Amino acid sequence: MSLADDLYRETILDHYHNPRNRGEITDPSAKVEGVNPLCGDELTLYLQLDGDTIKDVKITAKGCSINTASGSMMSEAVLGHSIEDVKKTVDAFKTMMMSKSGEITLPEEMEDLEALQGVRKYPVRIKCALLPWNTLLEGIQSAQEDQKGQKVKEVK
Repeated sequence: MSLADDLYRETILDHYHNPRNRGEITDPSAKVEGVNPLCGDELTLYLQLDGDTIKDVKITAKGCSINTASGSMMSEAVLGHSIEDVKKTVDAFKTMMMSKSGEITLPEEMEDLEALQGVRKYPVRIKCALLPWNTLLEGIQSAQEDQKGQKVKEVK
């Protein structure tokens, strides 16, 4: 095992044992539930928008270390960014996860996410890593549809 593999494993375990932005938002712009029926991963994503910026994001996750770590890393990568930038980040992450070629280098602010590249060796686990990101996109769509502050729409 290489030094890079050890560092990646360490990063994933750190985010699994100490997930960032864990919890709930009292009055979210959107609350979305994501489920991976293949392995039993579940997460609830709370999203608070301020115009077109992600003001806050919180996640409660149950399941494997990959799901929890990916959600933690995702929350750090998108917090405070515009929806346009977030969608670019999601696209870059998905491209990295679905790439069949060698390692992909992400922008410096996303380098923790590179730790998840090893998951590509296990195709069944890719869905674990993508669950928080797909749930985020659902949350953004839901919040944008209800931007005027009406009743929060829950997506299941």
